[in-house]
Amino acid sequence: MKTIILAGGFGTRLSEYTGRIPKPMVEIGGQPILWHIMNIYAYYGYNDFALALGYKAEVIKEYFLHYYSLKSDFVVSLADGKAQFLNEKKVDWRVSLIDTGLNTMTGGRVKRLKKYIGNETFMLTYGDGLSDVNIEKLIAFHKHHGKMVTVTAVHPAARFGALDISEDQYVRAFKEKPQTDQGWINGGFFVVEPSFFDLIEGDSTVLEESPLECAAQLGELKAYTHNGFWQCMDTVRDRNTLEKSWQEGRAPWKVW
Repeated sequence: MKTIILAGGFGTRLSEYTGRIPKPMVEIGGQPILWHIMNIYAYYGYNDFALALGYKAEVIKEYFLHYYSLKSDFVVSLADGKAQFLNEKKVDWRVSLIDTGLNTMTGGRVKRLKKYIGNETFMLTYGDGLSDVNIEKLIAFHKHHGKMVTVTAVHPAARFGALDISEDQYVRAFKEKPQTDQGWINGGFFVVEPSFFDLIEGDSTVLEESPLECAAQLGELKAYTHNGFWQCMDTVRDRNTLEKSWQEGRAPWKVW
């Protein structure tokens, strides 16, 4: 089963980084967040990826084209230009890098990958969200209900710390930026049937608007509720929170 990762947006709310690199290449623990996302899927054995590129596509293409030279020590023979990697760690991933246009919307990017996906069930996620969602259980849920689309529903992280206050004003518990226990939001990590492509009109279609709204109206959209960790990287604050978790050795998304 292939996994589409939307990696073409401008990332304007993270402009401190995205002036130089695309958002999925912003690093957490010295590795692009895109690498972290791909490792989540690869841990469960899903290592065939299609990256929907756009803004600064060349940066992501260069990263994967020179993946081993960037991550390994090597010796170069200047006589023939061949390189011998000294500490090469093989990664069994197949990565399709597809430029889906600079200004194409999220739905349009998915539509442009139709010919690479074919008539098969596929997974879909964003290039800026991390989670400890169990991919195997997500897929099993999708297969069981038999509908067109499954979206992983998550509780967003609270912006500020939460206080549990007693009637006499004692703080009984303090939780730093917990995930809220009210409300569900779109956390990405979709499983999708190929018939969904027919609900996407073209490049100007926003995935989260008419296609998913239509699927819901048709009774073809089911939610896999995930109560564990989920965090998107919309701002520098988000990025720094994820970086802190990684450096402190408590990154919940690191299932591999």
